[in-house]
Amino acid sequence: MVEVASWSELASMKSHIEKGFHDCQQPLLLALHSSSDTLGVAVLDSRDPQATRLSATFPLGRGLANSLISCVKELLPLESWRQLGRLAVAIGPGGFTGTRLTLVMARTLAQQLNCPLHGVSSFALMAPRLASSLPPGQHKEPFWVLKHLPRRGTVAGRYKLLEELSIDSCVGVHEIEAPHLLDHSCEVAPALLAKEDVASDVERLLLICAEAHRLGKKSSWREVLPIYPTSPVGDS
Repeated sequence: MVEVASWSELASMKSHIEKGFHDCQQPLLLALHSSSDTLGVAVLDSRDPQATRLSATFPLGRGLANSLISCVKELLPLESWRQLGRLAVAIGPGGFTGTRLTLVMARTLAQQLNCPLHGVSSFALMAPRLASSLPPGQHKEPFWVLKHLPRRGTVAGRYKLLEELSIDSCVGVHEIEAPHLLDHSCEVAPALLAKEDVASDVERLLLICAEAHRLGKKSSWREVLPIYPTSPVGDS
């Protein structure tokens, strides 16, 4: 199976990551986003963020399991992985398989490297971008981001824009309610439809990672779990 082979490859990198671990600094930051059919990867060197920031998107669809590691290596060569000092990953809601693959990879790297890992919902990442379509008078008021799932219902999260940037508020937005499946009788307003833009959102995720690194914020890989509002059965 392709997926098993990918994770066997990841496991085999353990010795490479550990080799020389205590002799090197860990200045590199990595962000991963695969809550849709597109994989987003972003990386920078915290010692020179503006000059070293790289990002790319890969429309992999069902090929994510086979290509995830090779796509990350395009931006961050394998020999540099042991220099990772912090990671961030989108935790959904989104496709069950895609979200799970990057989350497992991020948790594995954070565990082996003993570095912080931050999980951010995909709705929180897109909320500031979507909020630009709100009427001017509602920019300071809470709003919802929602996505209709055929035959499964509606998933929604509630957000509020903030005037000041804060790592604890997902860089400019506060997640009042994490994405969850709404009751069929529940109507929410104002509501904005979720719209994917992985290129933009993985950059925001990297910004969150960089700000957390600057502040020395702690976050254990054990605490980073996926958001699955509905059953994964039938997920593409």
